[in-house]
Amino acid sequence: MLWSLVKIVVFVALVAAATLGASYLLDLDGGVRVAFGGYEYNLTLLKSVIALTLLVVVIWLLLKLAGLLIALLRFINGDETALSRYFDRNREQKGFQALSEGMMALASGEGRLALSKAQRADRYLDRPELTTMLTAQAAELTGDKKKAAEAYKRLLTEDKTRFVGVRGLLKQKLDDGDTETAMKLAEKAFALKPAHAEVQDLLLKLQAEQRDWQGARATLKAKLRHGTLPRDVHRRRDAVLALSAARDVIDEDAGIEAREAAIEANRLSPDLIPAAVFAAETYITQDKPRYATRVLKKAWEAQPHPDLAATFAALAPEETPEERLKRFTALTKVHPDHRETRLLNAELLIAAEHFPDARRALGDLVTEQPDARVLTIMAAIERGEGASDAIVKGWLARAVTAPRGPQWICDNCHHIHGDWAPVCENCGGFDTLSWRDAPSAETSTPMSQLMLPLIVGRPDDAAPVPAPLHAATPAPEENPHPPSESHTTEPEETSVADAEILPPEEGQTREDAREK
Repeated sequence: MLWSLVKIVVFVALVAAATLGASYLLDLDGGVRVAFGGYEYNLTLLKSVIALTLLVVVIWLLLKLAGLLIALLRFINGDETALSRYFDRNREQKGFQALSEGMMALASGEGRLALSKAQRADRYLDRPELTTMLTAQAAELTGDKKKAAEAYKRLLTEDKTRFVGVRGLLKQKLDDGDTETAMKLAEKAFALKPAHAEVQDLLLKLQAEQRDWQGARATLKAKLRHGTLPRDVHRRRDAVLALSAARDVIDEDAGIEAREAAIEANRLSPDLIPAAVFAAETYITQDKPRYATRVLKKAWEAQPHPDLAATFAALAPEETPEERLKRFTALTKVHPDHRETRLLNAELLIAAEHFPDARRALGDLVTEQPDARVLTIMAAIERGEGASDAIVKGWLARAVTAPRGPQWICDNCHHIHGDWAPVCENCGGFDTLSWRDAPSAETSTPMSQLMLPLIVGRPDDAAPVPAPLHAATPAPEENPHPPSESHTTEPEETSVADAEILPPEEGQTREDAREK
C-alpha cells in the first residue's frame, strides 16, 4: 500500500513539473529560427520542443525500419534472426504436436497413423533421434521390416542412438532366425551397455545355443558384477556352463582339460547332479574311488537320483550282490524314507534274491505312487517269488500305461528330455531342466491299451491280467479250456487282479496267499 502511495505522489509531481515547464515556455519571449533550402521557419519555444520530440521519434522509427530491413536480408540469406526464430518456434510446435500424436497412435496400435505422424514430425523437427525411433517402431507395427531396418541403420550414425539401433536390428535378426548375425549384434550391444539386463540375457542365451561356454561364463560374470543376478544363482549357472564345457572337451578327446572342468563344475555346485556324476566318473578314471565316493555322497544328500546310484555302483563293478547291498548303505541311510532310496533298496534286494525284503522296501509305493519303474520292480519281485506268467505280465501291462516317473523336464515349456542338457532342445531355455514328475497326459497314450494283448498275450491258465490304473477291471470271461491241475483249487471268481491288490503276508509266496 505504501508503494502505491509513492507511485501516485511521483505521478502527480511529474504532471506538475510538466505543467510548470509548459507555462514557463509560454511566458518566455523569442523562439527558434530554422533555415532550410531557402525556407525559413520561426518557432516559439514550445513549438521548438514539440518539433524536437517529433524529430527524435522519426529518427527512432527510421532506425527500426533500417534494422527490420537488415533482418529481412539476413533471413533471406539464411542467418538466424528474430524472424527466423519466430518461424522456428511455430515449426517446433507443429513438430512436437505431430510427435505426440504419433506416440499416442503407436501406443494404441495404429501403425499407419503413427507412421504418417512420424513423417510429419520429421519435416518440422530437427530431432532425428526421436522421429527416427518413432518411424522404426511404427514400421515394425505395420510389418514393414525393410523400412524399420533402414530407420535403425540411421540411428547407428549417432553415438547417443547407436545402442537403440543395434538393439532394434538384433531383435529383427532374432525374429528372422539369423542367430549368427544376432550373436554379433548382441556382442556389440553388450559392449555399448554391459549393464543392460535384456542384452545380457539375450547374449547369454545365444552363447549357450552356440555352445560358446567361455563367452557365456564371461557374460554371467558381468551379470553378477552389475547386480542383475543373485550370487547363488550365478554359482549354479556357472557350474552348468563349466559342466557343458567339460562335456565338449570330452567330445574333443582332451582328457586333462575335461577332468579339470568336470571337477570345477562339481566344486561350484555340489548339488548339480550331472556335475557330480561327471566329476565322479573323472575320479574313477583317475583311480581315486574315495574322492568319487565323497562327491556322490554329497550330491545324494542334496537330492537322491538314479544316476548317482548307477555311478556309485560303477565304483566296484565286480562285487557280489551281497557286497553291493552292504556298500550301498552309505547312500541308503542318508534319506531312508525318500522314494528313490526305497526303489534303490528294492533293486539291490532283488539282485541279492531277497524278494520279501524287496516287497517290504517298496511299501506303499505300489498303491500311492505306481509309476512304470515301481510296477516293473513289482513284476521282478513276483517272478522271483515264483508267481505265474500271468501275474508277472499283468504287472508289466500296468507298467505300459503307468506314468514314467521323474524325468528331466523343462520348467518353461514342459518338454521331456531323455538326458540332462544345459539348454532345452525345444524352447532354448538355459538351465531350465529339473528332475520331477511329468503330467500323466505327457507320458501315456490311449494306443498303449491297444498294445496290451500283444504284450500280455493269453496265458495257459487264462487268468485275466491286472487292469490299467485308469480303467475298471473287466469281468472274467469263461474259459473254454479246462483249467490246469495246479489251479484246480482256486475259486472261479478269484482273478489275478484280486491277487495283485491283496499282497501275501510276510514270508508267504503268492501261491500260498491264493490258497489261503
